[in-house]
Amino acid sequence: MATTNNKYRPMSQEMHYIMDHAHALVEATSGEVDERIQSARTALKERLESAKGDYGDLEAQLLDKVQAADEFIHVKPYFAIGGTFIGALLLGWFMSRK
Repeated sequence: MATTNNKYRPMSQEMHYIMDHAHALVEATSGEVDERIQSARTALKERLESAKGDYGDLEAQLLDKVQAADEFIHVKPYFAIGGTFIGALLLGWFMSRK
């Protein structure tokens, strides 16, 4: 299971990196007096706080689903292989139709 978490770590780090830069932009514009900049700054700050919570929940759900799929494939590998085979046959059949 540790390898599953490590595969998605770069994606998580990149998202945190983007959020940190957006937060730095909000802080850098704190001294501006223009109303448009202030309203954009407050809107961005609210969206950042909302995104942090939503991203944390989404990341936890994604990792739970990935771990469940990983466990299922390890417990019943022939079901996973058979399902993939049937899915590929159906996809090939649909793509070959005109």
